[in-house]
Amino acid sequence: MDETQFAKLLTAAELPHEPAQLRQFAAYYDYLVEENEKLNLTAITDKGEVYLKHFWDSLLLTQAAPQVATPGLTLCDVGAGAGFPSLPVKILYPALDVTIVDSLQKRIAFLERLTGRLELTRVHLFHDRAETFAGKKSPQREAFDLVTARAVAPLNVLAELCLPLVKVGGQFVAMKGSRGDDELAAAKVAIGQLGGKVASTYELTLPETGDPRTLVVIDKVRPTPPRFPRKPGTPSKQPLGQPRQ
Repeated sequence: MDETQFAKLLTAAELPHEPAQLRQFAAYYDYLVEENEKLNLTAITDKGEVYLKHFWDSLLLTQAAPQVATPGLTLCDVGAGAGFPSLPVKILYPALDVTIVDSLQKRIAFLERLTGRLELTRVHLFHDRAETFAGKKSPQREAFDLVTARAVAPLNVLAELCLPLVKVGGQFVAMKGSRGDDELAAAKVAIGQLGGKVASTYELTLPETGDPRTLVVIDKVRPTPPRFPRKPGTPSKQPLGQPRQ
């Protein structure tokens, strides 16, 4: 996929893309590849693949969560790595208020430099574990309209990391690959325990490759019990809804 094809996809999806925004994507790509030589941010560096498998893949979020177009909406991206999916969405919707939390300081430092280069405002970066970032005494707990994560962990683990950050009445959108349905079946108990309720799922494919994507939309219907999330490392070692080994 080249930049012209990317712009055509944006047009077909009725997503905003002024020339300045397309220049931001070009600058994002250039800096990602430049810094990747030092920081190992992504295994994908071919320009066409970055535009397809990082930029366009991130923008699939707009289909499951069209509310990102609402000025001032608060979005939290858990484990964003090199900024996916939140920063491509932010480029299209500059009035979005984005918070990114990642456990590696080198990635947060990269994102600080990147957002400066792209002149993105209202982007808040935190070096932290999701379990402590969403802890019962954290000011970020149940503070966000929308929380998302892409390729971070199985859904039964991801729900415990993300749902405590969602305000009641907000949503969590998990961006998964081909095993989204299987993960959802295994995560339903955890989702319920954490105050969530599955609202819908979106089965999508990437253009050109046909790679499958599943976006799971979960409504936050009641507060998350204070005991969640558990201490760092526990959600992945002992996922909710699964018997202890």
